[in-house]
Amino acid sequence: MLSTAGRHIISGEHGLFRDQVRKFLAKEALPHLDRWEADGIVDRSFWLACGGAGLLCPSVPEALGGPGLDFSFNAIVAEELAYIGCNAGITLQSDIVCGYIEAFGSEAMQQAWLPSMLSGETITAIAMTEPGTGSDLKAMGTTVRREGDDYVISGAKTYITNGQNADIVIVVAATASEQGRKGLSLILVEATRPGFARGRNLDKIGQHAADTSELFFDEVRVPVSNRLGEEGKGFPCLMAQLPQERLSIAISAQASAQRAFDEALAFTKGRRTFGQPVFDFQNSRFVLAGLASRLQVGWAHLDWAIARHVAGELTAAEASAAKLFHTELLWECCDKALQLHGGAGYMNEYPIARLWRDARVTRIYGGTSEIMLEIIGRSL
Repeated sequence: MLSTAGRHIISGEHGLFRDQVRKFLAKEALPHLDRWEADGIVDRSFWLACGGAGLLCPSVPEALGGPGLDFSFNAIVAEELAYIGCNAGITLQSDIVCGYIEAFGSEAMQQAWLPSMLSGETITAIAMTEPGTGSDLKAMGTTVRREGDDYVISGAKTYITNGQNADIVIVVAATASEQGRKGLSLILVEATRPGFARGRNLDKIGQHAADTSELFFDEVRVPVSNRLGEEGKGFPCLMAQLPQERLSIAISAQASAQRAFDEALAFTKGRRTFGQPVFDFQNSRFVLAGLASRLQVGWAHLDWAIARHVAGELTAAEASAAKLFHTELLWECCDKALQLHGGAGYMNEYPIARLWRDARVTRIYGGTSEIMLEIIGRSL
């Protein structure tokens, strides 16, 4: 169980909510993790159960049909999902897509989609990455042309989380490709639109339970009213929402790092070699002591970042630093924890093997560590 002792950001209300989340996940997620991993996708029934338990999009205002909680409650859901190793795309919906619709969607769009996102009836995705384009958004190849009151979208996206399950997708596309990033727009596409197609569920190194897909747009026609924000202002919209996305990744990374440490600590205390527990060797204790120190700093920093974000003060550079620090810490914890397991760490029956596999991509998605360094560097 993830310990929250000494975390000053946690109030009594947070504790009650966390207990609710833990009990729910113990019943609705833990028994199914291995099957979801094998199937390469999470059951839609789990999304509906999450909606019924109030775990989806907790920060949606009451005026829009939500519970009206602040982002610290999103963080609790992210931490608990990450600690048990559940890769369902819940945080993508709650922490990322929901924010775009809240901030830039029309009232009609909000009323059409937020209630079903809250209930789990609608699953969402956001499509930025393309087969030939990663972090360089200005090189976007998916294009949009306007025909009267409609947009016609053509192109392809890849590595899209929730791609197989998604009912709606926010597509980042060029309405004026000659203007680079100044010509990008955000357009909501329903999966039922003619010309929209899903490719294969991609075969990944880790995070197997998360459906990650190619998406194709062959002259997909949607009404202009499906646009989020102003035409050609998609890039500023992305920049406004990316800090929360990167903080969300940092939160999940920190909780996963703690789980890796906890697995290593338990294993080294229970495993004997040369007549004594592995933990009793100085090297084992020193490795674990070093990780414990960095995790202590990590939790303090994470709570600082969450508090700043809730107050509306977290900057893009600070969010990038959080994403950088916590995902790199996750990889360090997973790799050293696996090493402390010895040969057992390479066996899939031990949780550390899955944690190690799942950790690797966190230094890539949401902006690579190198991009995070560039953003931080530009702010200096």
